[in-house]
Amino acid sequence: MNKTLEFELHPTLERDTTHIVDLPLCRVLLMEDARFPWLILVPRQHGLREFHDVTGQDAMQLHNEIALTSQVLLDLTGAYKINVAALGNMVPQLHVHVIARNQDDEAWPGPVWQTGPARPYTDKVRAGRAALLQEAIAEATAQ
Repeated sequence: MNKTLEFELHPTLERDTTHIVDLPLCRVLLMEDARFPWLILVPRQHGLREFHDVTGQDAMQLHNEIALTSQVLLDLTGAYKINVAALGNMVPQLHVHVIARNQDDEAWPGPVWQTGPARPYTDKVRAGRAALLQEAIAEATAQ
């Protein structure tokens, strides 16, 4: 059975993000909050809830895709810190937050979740950010 064929993005992730690109394992999404450069990686396999649900080569691939997107965000933003987290308390589908942080951002030094209401992107800014990320990820995967 091909787990990828059964993949469906959780409705909350579908609502709150913009699709950027599909890597070999993960769907890369842009979080709809213009305050923070924030990607979400979702392994395209059905039924994953926890890190330990990803095994074997897929676990290594997940690690590699987190590292790749972290480096892309660092290169694009010059961030002070890249936060990587998988909580899943609100959305049970395994997803990994990759967030570029700076000491002057709205939430520093605390977590970005529940730091006031999200600030949606304008259509123009979202499209530009998505294109920039698509290009940077394509370049990073070609190396």
